[in-house]
Amino acid sequence: MTDRLPPLFDLLGALQGAADLTAQTWRPDDPAYRADIYRQIMMQLSSGYFAWFHATPEHPDWAPLWNPVFTLQPNPDDIYLYCPIDSAYRYRISGQRGTVKLVTFTTQRGLPGLPWGIDTTGADYNDLDDGDLVVADDGSFELLLSTERPAGHAGNWLRIAPDAHVLMTRYRSYDWLSEVDPVLSIECLDRVPPKPRPSVEDILARVRGMVAMPADCQRLFYAMQNDIRARVGVNTFEPVKLGGSFTRQVYLPAVFEFAPDEALILETELPAQRRYWNFQLNDPYFNAIEYVYRLSSTNGHFARVSDDGKFRAVIALQDPGVPNWLDPAGYTEGTIYGRWYDCDSCPTPVLKRVKFAELSAHLPPDTPRVTPAERDSELRARVRACQRRRRW
Repeated sequence: MTDRLPPLFDLLGALQGAADLTAQTWRPDDPAYRADIYRQIMMQLSSGYFAWFHATPEHPDWAPLWNPVFTLQPNPDDIYLYCPIDSAYRYRISGQRGTVKLVTFTTQRGLPGLPWGIDTTGADYNDLDDGDLVVADDGSFELLLSTERPAGHAGNWLRIAPDAHVLMTRYRSYDWLSEVDPVLSIECLDRVPPKPRPSVEDILARVRGMVAMPADCQRLFYAMQNDIRARVGVNTFEPVKLGGSFTRQVYLPAVFEFAPDEALILETELPAQRRYWNFQLNDPYFNAIEYVYRLSSTNGHFARVSDDGKFRAVIALQDPGVPNWLDPAGYTEGTIYGRWYDCDSCPTPVLKRVKFAELSAHLPPDTPRVTPAERDSELRARVRACQRRRRW
């Protein structure tokens, strides 16, 4: 046992290293950037408690991950849950599926900032969505997780690779207001001792891991968005499949940039078969832009498709008075992420930079108008819908 604990302030020193990563951002000398990153560090530190202290593989439980409080580029349509697991054990998930668009489960080696780091190869990655699940008529189901399918088991099963330590669950909603989130539990099926009081050494190790989490996350995600910019520049989409991510999902990242008196028009063909798709705006530090009280994202349910079958959205600081406004909440640069999930094609969107005053000349003549009252109603419905979902 440790006889003398270090001062708590000494344990927090790694947070300065996270702040120093401002040097890897696009405007390292901008005080507004540094202040935003201080906020980001506090957000990641607070989410780290759940990641490092809440549960263990022997005593699993759900923890919030990447939701509108703990941001870090969550998909606004998703409620993310994290649970630590270990291939030495067998687990059972059970409960009600709900009515959301998708329920997905993934097992993998790690995630940024979590105790086992991130799996950059994807070799230990396995996933399934509710399209693979057998669900009873009343919405209930069970899912077993283990290294090998149990002998004679014909029901739902998900593999845990030998080096996998993370279970991530997504509740992906389309109609936020009307759909019902799942209600699920997870239990370890093997006999384990009662959950112990953590030792001094264990607490200190977990505090150090929690404090290191902001820098670990920022190194990865700053590099991701900087790499996009280095490869294709600004206002250009680059369809990719991220390592270790959904096997059915193609991501559509772009770095956006425009002046305060300008707008960006996002335009794309749509796949003929499109099980799920969306677009969202992120800030310059890879966090989802406020999406409860701002219209910074849309999806295949909410989006208004043009009469010619294309999807068009407008990114602008002020309301353009047309459908599909993506509100950047004061940011004139950041990233856009789109997703084609289980689609039969992968169209690449384009961005057109125009003067805001000339916006209507660059949109189809039959583009409908959205009045201030209609926009207010749209936003109020969004706020109600977000607040009714489980977010932490």
